[in-house]
Amino acid sequence: MLELDKSLNFADRSNDLLTVGELLVDLISNEYDEHIGCDGYTRFFGGAPSNIALNVSNLGIQSKIASAVGEDGLGTFLMNHLQKAGMDTNHIQRVDESTSLVVLTQSRNSPVPIFYRGADYHLSFTASMEHALHNSKIVHFSCWPISRVPARHTVERVITEAKSHGVLIGFDPNYHRMIWPRGEDGMEVVKSMISQVDVIKPSEDDAERLFGKAAPERQMERFLELGAKMVIMTLGKDGALVCNGRETISFESYATDIVDTTGAGDAFWSGFYTALVQGYTVRKALNLGFAVSAYKLRYRGAVVELPRLEFIKEQFGL
Repeated sequence: MLELDKSLNFADRSNDLLTVGELLVDLISNEYDEHIGCDGYTRFFGGAPSNIALNVSNLGIQSKIASAVGEDGLGTFLMNHLQKAGMDTNHIQRVDESTSLVVLTQSRNSPVPIFYRGADYHLSFTASMEHALHNSKIVHFSCWPISRVPARHTVERVITEAKSHGVLIGFDPNYHRMIWPRGEDGMEVVKSMISQVDVIKPSEDDAERLFGKAAPERQMERFLELGAKMVIMTLGKDGALVCNGRETISFESYATDIVDTTGAGDAFWSGFYTALVQGYTVRKALNLGFAVSAYKLRYRGAVVELPRLEFIKEQFGL
């Protein structure tokens, strides 16, 4: 159990966070058009685990990314982006598939993505990944890599190895039916993962996709019934509920200036992980995670140039 008022005792390892999963291109239209009449698109660096790895590097801890991109120009674009940011690309696999991308039309409502998947789910468990995992304090993944084989088997191996080496496991249950093969019950796969990880952070939308509509308290119970150890359920402007199986507490949102909600969840994970590694209690790390998310909401884009965690702590009086 993760005690809320205690810090975690991590083993002395060379890397703090390893993210495993999607590294892809977001292709976003240059103008708003609800009727798909856009002529121009701009490519952006994308993929939630990769965004988190970049964020924590800015906040002040060490991170690595294990992912797969194609031997094509888009794969090189992503690799160059990471290298310019000073990130280690030794665990990015180049495979004989097209680099995965998501096409988005700018919208004043929730944009509807179109997924084109290739390289991302051909991620293999390699000796290099194993070495990085054994030398990390935390490993993080989302629904993307578990939605298709062989990447799902890679994540299953990651979980087994992480458990045997005392690596904290974080899981973002961001289920979307469209990323799963037709005819496969992706919800059951996601639910089967819940008891295997240490920390899970569903949004209200995530919970509704998995369980149907219900009050937040009931949704929390459903995750706990499936064996969740710590559930962080974000409620947008209403903050969040957190339960470690013994105690449930609520957190108010720190967001007062919202420019763009894209990447807010990734920003939370980034602040939370950074604070845990830096020795804060779980409760304090949660507060700092919400503060980093609120800081990101002031800016447009999934990834912003975050300052060190100490600066955000001072900004929010924490």
